[in-house]
Amino acid sequence: MTQLRRFFAATIVTNTIVMLKILHTADWHLGKRLDRFSRLQEQTEVMEEIIAIADQEEVHLVLIAGDLYDQFNPPVEAMDLFYKTVKRLSKDGRRPVIAIAGNHDAPSLIEAPSPLAQSNGIILIGRPNARTQAFASEHFSITNTDNGFIELTINGINFPIRLLHTAYANEQRLKENLGADKEDNLNRVLADNWNHMATTYCDAKGVNLLMAHLYMNKHGTALLEEPEGEKPIKIGNADMIYTEAIPEQIQYTALGHIHGFKNLGTEEKPIVYASSPLCYSFAEAGQTKYVNIIHAQPGLPVNTESIALKGGKQLHRKSFESVLQACDWLAAHPDTFVELSIITDSYLSASDIKQLYQSHEGIVYLIPIPKADAPTPGFNDSPAPIVPEDVHTVFRAYFKSKYNNIEPGEELLALLQEITNDN
Repeated sequence: MTQLRRFFAATIVTNTIVMLKILHTADWHLGKRLDRFSRLQEQTEVMEEIIAIADQEEVHLVLIAGDLYDQFNPPVEAMDLFYKTVKRLSKDGRRPVIAIAGNHDAPSLIEAPSPLAQSNGIILIGRPNARTQAFASEHFSITNTDNGFIELTINGINFPIRLLHTAYANEQRLKENLGADKEDNLNRVLADNWNHMATTYCDAKGVNLLMAHLYMNKHGTALLEEPEGEKPIKIGNADMIYTEAIPEQIQYTALGHIHGFKNLGTEEKPIVYASSPLCYSFAEAGQTKYVNIIHAQPGLPVNTESIALKGGKQLHRKSFESVLQACDWLAAHPDTFVELSIITDSYLSASDIKQLYQSHEGIVYLIPIPKADAPTPGFNDSPAPIVPEDVHTVFRAYFKSKYNNIEPGEELLALLQEITNDN
């Protein structure tokens, strides 16, 4: 019998236990740009998509696992989109929404509207080990709290929901909040804290969850790549958290930080990076983005379903040997973002550059690659990086082509040398 059949068979046998449905999403990065291009309209559209999925699936609870914004001081438009989205996700207080801060979020900014947010069914957690005030509304209640722990009851769900939560925590921040000795490593501090909470509060009479914004991996497996352009939260292995730290009582772990969908756990006890809602860098080009739906009951393995998101422009990394080939492809792929590499004998002329940009409005990066350094040609090849000794040649040629054969000044060349560390 499959896990799904066992799950629903147990539901029929007990006949009194209601199935809890949870939506897990993360890494919204509202306000993020792709170089000079705003992504706000795409973000607005994908937020609408997430709201529609939550309503269509009739979920009881929404978990947002950090990096709500892309900056500590997000633009007003990003904050407006966040508040409008979570208010609609909460159905004006009828459905609890719990969001934690990620490494891109300012804890105080996330926590500031908490009193007003709670009246709308939204629980905002900015710091690791934060304690949320217990309260009751017409539709759900926070019945028990502790540092880094919430217990909820939701009308129509006849069992409690326990959530261990850890907003983004580097070693210093976590030890400040947990009062740990400075010699303790981050993995041990978290493992001890989580296990204490789970032992104290998480029995088989409720659904037990964990939500965190951390770099997590499984012992003995390849390291996961942190997102391109992301503020790194792993320095060597100092800030590594291993999945073995998750308590046995936890039925589902909702993670944020890695932008690609990944289950680090098992089918019975998933440990899931739900993914970002949009492709935010060219390293993510071609990735499918998801939200994760969790079906949970006390004392049973959860059942999950990842639902693909369809919003957002496609990102492409393309390489061509001629401007004409590139223009033909660009004309056939409008309304996308492109990192475009042109393999060239010398440099791109001003007229070449003008022709390319007139062919497409979404060229984010235009990279000339000298033929000596080019990979084997292929239209789907990712461009090879230009090695430092070639940067100066390419830069001089490009500068002269753009500014009527004028050589770049010494100050500009010195800055380039400093950037490339070519002394």
